[in-house]
Amino acid sequence: MQMKNVVLLGSTGSIGTSTIKVAMDLPGQIRLLGLAAGTNAELLAQQTLQLRPAAICINDSPKVRLLRDTVGISSEVFHGPEGLIRLATLPEADIVLIAIVGTAGLQPALAAIRAGKDIAIASKEILVMAGEIVMSEARKYGVRVLTVDSEHSAIFQCLDGKPLESVRKLWLTASGGPFRSTPKAEFPDITVERALKHPSWVMGKKITIDSASLFNKGLEMIEARWLFGVEMNRVGVVVHPQSVVHSLVEFIDGALLAQLSMPDMCLPIQYALTYPERVQSSRIQTNLAKLGGLTFEEPDEDRFPALRLARRAGETGSTLPAVLNAANETAVELFCQRKIRFDQISQLVERVMDRHRIPSKTSLDMILEADAWARKEAAQA
Repeated sequence: MQMKNVVLLGSTGSIGTSTIKVAMDLPGQIRLLGLAAGTNAELLAQQTLQLRPAAICINDSPKVRLLRDTVGISSEVFHGPEGLIRLATLPEADIVLIAIVGTAGLQPALAAIRAGKDIAIASKEILVMAGEIVMSEARKYGVRVLTVDSEHSAIFQCLDGKPLESVRKLWLTASGGPFRSTPKAEFPDITVERALKHPSWVMGKKITIDSASLFNKGLEMIEARWLFGVEMNRVGVVVHPQSVVHSLVEFIDGALLAQLSMPDMCLPIQYALTYPERVQSSRIQTNLAKLGGLTFEEPDEDRFPALRLARRAGETGSTLPAVLNAANETAVELFCQRKIRFDQISQLVERVMDRHRIPSKTSLDMILEADAWARKEAAQA
């Protein structure tokens, strides 16, 4: 495999640190050309000294001097949103992996596409907010939009170039989170600490809370709609507590293809960065006999309204998915600050969605305006 130069936006988060593991597993095949972080300058400095990227970026501008003093002249130091775009458009970059939580990855993603770079997306918000625009730009500039979500990577691997006309439905699997069997009557008493204990995955705070409420899966439904070019009614969710079947594709003849492996984000990250090749790795080992059994359940949309709200947003389109996403981000923050209950996350999101007026035409500016409006609306609700 030819060496790939990778820009990693979000290097200090869980996806970012897993990406660095993959790069270190494949030293002759993946070079981390650029690294970006939000506020964790100390870890970014450690990564820079270890990996020697050409350039780095920190969102927290006051920490620029600390970074420059620490890393010396070996790596150029950028900062803020402009710095992310500088990194995303580095001439030597082959692919830009975007692992920034929230909406901050949207503009760098578009900049990378317009600079002719393939992108790999870990930030669901990019396609949830502006899926139609992002995929249209990718087609225009002839670049690939890959995914490092385990679920979408599984679908991508199962499709393997097969025509969409042969597909009946895409099935996203969900672990069900820590409250899969918790009665609805107990939801008001769920604490932040309980919500952060995911049974299968180790993730950042926002994604872990979203997995507990199933908003994570709702966002993935919208993401799949754009990533694979299917209608919302051809995207479904099935609960699979073992998190070994990462998703399935149902074909028109009734056949189901699934991708299975032990839960470890290094596999979908490596697949995205080395695509279209598969590269040797001993990191993930899956022993089916030891697992014993795999089970599947229907999701309970009464206890987890996020799925219903996401389907509504995805079917309506326009600015409503951006409103869903922004309102949920704000609601999760309020829950983590103990200002609202766990069950009020979805209630707050639905109220904001109900208040939103959908414009007759949609543009990127309108999507960003809707995002800002929804955050303000949710904070005041």
